[in-house]
Amino acid sequence: MSNECQKLSIPLISFFLYASCTSVGNNEQKQTGPVVTSKQLVEAYPQSSSAGIETGNISPGELVNFAETLIGTPYKYASTDPGEGFDCSGFITYVFNHFNIRVPRSSIDFTNVGKKILLTGAKPGDLILFTGTDSTIQTVGHIGIIVSNEDGLVKFIHSTSGRAYGVVITPLEEYYTGRFVKVIRVFDQG
Repeated sequence: MSNECQKLSIPLISFFLYASCTSVGNNEQKQTGPVVTSKQLVEAYPQSSSAGIETGNISPGELVNFAETLIGTPYKYASTDPGEGFDCSGFITYVFNHFNIRVPRSSIDFTNVGKKILLTGAKPGDLILFTGTDSTIQTVGHIGIIVSNEDGLVKFIHSTSGRAYGVVITPLEEYYTGRFVKVIRVFDQG
């Protein structure tokens, strides 16, 4: 292992443990330690900036329809098992893997994946990225799949550790607009 890799390994491990879906709720604990930005992560760990996800012949509609069958699955941190529950990125991983589409496992790893799309142009199957619940950390910490965008009202499906505590469809309202980072497109939607 090179000296550069050795220097990066401990901060990156700490960062990845923090950056996977950040929990919401009354039992939330304040994180301490250095704040690492998405830009620093990409510079330190360039393999996380892979641009593409191979979606094959799967349509965004098929993906969304399957995701909706998981509504009501409970929230469980660091899980990709529908029998146990999902965290936000575990839900995304499970949905995409159902169609044999490989995606990053952690929400932060979607920072430089796909094509950035204006929120107004979001379509079903696009991914929507948010910061975690700690407003002082301005990196991706939550992710969902766009379900609809009608008359300016965007709805997305995700696994939340908030009040709903599991897989739900949520309208993009004030709480999430304050955490909004971007929309990315991984499917060729013309």
